[in-house]
Amino acid sequence: MEYKIGKESRCAVIGYGSWATAIAGLVAANQPRVGWYVRNPEVLESLRSEGRNPRYLSDVEFDPARIAPSDDLDEVVRAADILILATPSAYLKKFLEPLTEPLTDKFVVSAIKGIVPGDYQTVVEYMHDRYDLSYKQIGLFTGPSHAEEVSRGKLSYLTVVCTDPDNAHAIGAKFASESIHLSYSTDLYGIEYAAILKNIYALAVGMATGLGYGDNFLAVLIANCAGEMTRFLTESYPAARDTQVSAYLGDLLVTCYSSYSRNRRLGLLIGHGCTVRSALNEMTMVAEGYFAADCIRHINCRHRIDLPIADMVYDVLYNGASARKSMRELTTKLI
Repeated sequence: MEYKIGKESRCAVIGYGSWATAIAGLVAANQPRVGWYVRNPEVLESLRSEGRNPRYLSDVEFDPARIAPSDDLDEVVRAADILILATPSAYLKKFLEPLTEPLTDKFVVSAIKGIVPGDYQTVVEYMHDRYDLSYKQIGLFTGPSHAEEVSRGKLSYLTVVCTDPDNAHAIGAKFASESIHLSYSTDLYGIEYAAILKNIYALAVGMATGLGYGDNFLAVLIANCAGEMTRFLTESYPAARDTQVSAYLGDLLVTCYSSYSRNRRLGLLIGHGCTVRSALNEMTMVAEGYFAADCIRHINCRHRIDLPIADMVYDVLYNGASARKSMRELTTKLI
């Protein structure tokens, strides 16, 4: 079906983590009231009474009159025209489990950079298949964007992706602020898969850093990651796209280098000698690259694209391969 977003379209956020909180802050500044599905009782009560999320980005203060937090998913969905998904991909199905309200007349924006575990699908693919949504009803909000910086008004360059450019610009208006520089794209497939792959590559960079490799090597590793990402997108879904722009390359770079990067941190712990299980247990937030490595490996079985870096990460995470030995073998395949 055709779906045109109007200026008065109402937004709701699904999720209560750091990225969901940052997004709620952006949207609340641009519309009178934003719906917000919050499963956690402690967070829900605090948002209602104090206008703060006590678990994530607790320094961000909301005007209680501009947010409508609720633990009733159907209520939140019913009152919204645009649903913004901002949960870890591993928990998306659980968040949406209580939903009985139809989504046929909604527009769904994924702000999730991950694959739905077990289904081997991206969020866009999953929402299309599971909820019978047209790709014209689904968009992305993405780019190099750590929630901590977005919430504090640090200049960030983000991209809105829709098959219809008019809808992309209408959604962009919901996120607009002085510190958000927006660009627009129609490449749903390429940008979503780029956002998934970069988490795997940040794991590789974290491992290399933990193992003691220096900046010279990291530059080579990341350059090869960028090439591998471009190769996957080109061979799996050819399209006119420039993978050097921020939605592709920029997101890769910030995830590989930033101290905020969960995936880099998981790789760093493994590089320092932690087992994969103990490293995961030490993480306080979800590292999407862990699930992405398995899913990309599965998806690539039908494409058979040469992905030595992603394959190395998979072998360490799932086959018990030595990070040190695997990285040493990888160095012979880089250019």
